[in-house]
Amino acid sequence: MTITTAKRPDRALLLTPLALAALLLSAECRADWKFVPSAGVTETYTDNVNLQPDDRAHGQFVSEAMGGFALTQRSARLQAAASARLHQFAYTNGELPNLNDRSYDYSAAALAKLADDLFLDVYAAGGPQSISAFGPQVSDNLYSTGNRTNVKSWRISPYVQHHYGNVVDMLLRYSRDGVDAGERNAFGSSTSSSGSLSFNSGTAFHTVGWGLSVNHQEMQNRAAGPSSSSNALANLRLRYSQRLSLTASGGYDEYDYQSLGGRTSGRNWTGGFIWTPSSRTSLQLSYGRRYFGKTGSLAASHRSRRSVWSINYSDAITTTRQQFLLPSTIDTAALLDTLFSASIPDPVLRQQAVQAYLQATGLPPSLANNVNYLSNRYMRQKQLQAAVAFNWAHSSLVTSVYKSERTALSLQQSDSELLGSQLATLNDNTRQRGVNSVFVYRLSSRTSATASASLSRVSSLDTGFTENHSQLRVGLARRIDRRLNAAVDLRHVRGGSGAGTGRTYSENALSASLSAQF
Repeated sequence: MTITTAKRPDRALLLTPLALAALLLSAECRADWKFVPSAGVTETYTDNVNLQPDDRAHGQFVSEAMGGFALTQRSARLQAAASARLHQFAYTNGELPNLNDRSYDYSAAALAKLADDLFLDVYAAGGPQSISAFGPQVSDNLYSTGNRTNVKSWRISPYVQHHYGNVVDMLLRYSRDGVDAGERNAFGSSTSSSGSLSFNSGTAFHTVGWGLSVNHQEMQNRAAGPSSSSNALANLRLRYSQRLSLTASGGYDEYDYQSLGGRTSGRNWTGGFIWTPSSRTSLQLSYGRRYFGKTGSLAASHRSRRSVWSINYSDAITTTRQQFLLPSTIDTAALLDTLFSASIPDPVLRQQAVQAYLQATGLPPSLANNVNYLSNRYMRQKQLQAAVAFNWAHSSLVTSVYKSERTALSLQQSDSELLGSQLATLNDNTRQRGVNSVFVYRLSSRTSATASASLSRVSSLDTGFTENHSQLRVGLARRIDRRLNAAVDLRHVRGGSGAGTGRTYSENALSASLSAQF
């Protein structure tokens, strides 16, 4: 994730990295740390550096210097990963509006085993996020600051996990987290505290499995005020045969927010099944009802020798801040991990192979799906996404498609300052559709060619306004030696300006870069 301005964070955001550092330094580690510094330079010519409408486009050269590192640790008591990069930009005309002089990105996560049943989960990240689903998006280029702001998030979560023999598994968790948009104060800085307790049947229950869980969250939002949620759920799983299990659940949801009208609490129930015809294929389907109406879920996957497929559907109450704490992306590494599992059973060796493959082919670590725009409101989000990864002798392909629909449930007043009065309802209820695809062809052991495409369509269900976005890239990468890589990249970006006027922008850019890992 990339941060485009350097602004002093508040106390909570300062304490979080310190807590993470204390955790990393105090944990007992048997394995060595792996520290990989990196550096690079890039020269780019773009004909629309700040993604303005076509009649205001300016072309110029952009010089970029980058330095960063990646840090990993895996041991019996600690699993940790951290990365950071610093970018510095120089322009032939740096006086144009909406341009960054520098940016940096960071991400850190750790899971530590403090005692036999006591664990600590820590996470911190930050970067640019789209203010609106309409207009230039964060992924279009690094230089433009239009329609974006910086968002920082952190989470600290201690939990107790205990097994009562093979009869019951217990999980007790407390979480404290925060999300802050820095200079974009109309998106309320927020903190929350939540607690959860669950009991699930152990391996002694072979034919009938069961589970009980409760959780409660209290949230404080600077713009939207306080809110809370409570959920209780009981579930049952009946093993009908070796390959088929029937599932059922029931519970109660209660949300406390300023609603548009109607219920904000009520009973819930689902019924469904889990079908695993083989070790390579699984299908999980459910249908039910919650206080907001009919609902359901779907999770299916299939793995063959050279491909892995997945499809998922969800229907839930969510918030923008929740999406920032649990980023919604297609994880390329996870797809490749499943793809390599047949040929590399050892998980550590398989992870090393996946990372080496990503580096050699230039595949992105993740493929984004729907745009997570800024909002202080509670929303119902229905999302369908599918992904497939192929690995052939000399090439690979990763493709994802998605469709999502968000419907606002709480009052619009909490978002009144985000977009201004003229565009106040633009983000209220939206529908997004899109496809992302990356194809890599290995010309030799050192050289690979890459082609990628990203197409999306976003619509405002209230205003009828619709925008299309597209990004096409082709590139050539060459590994000069074990540590030094060179690449040439050509991109074309086109989309709407996001002002509700129907105006469009486009960009064509050519980049050449050198990067090294030490």
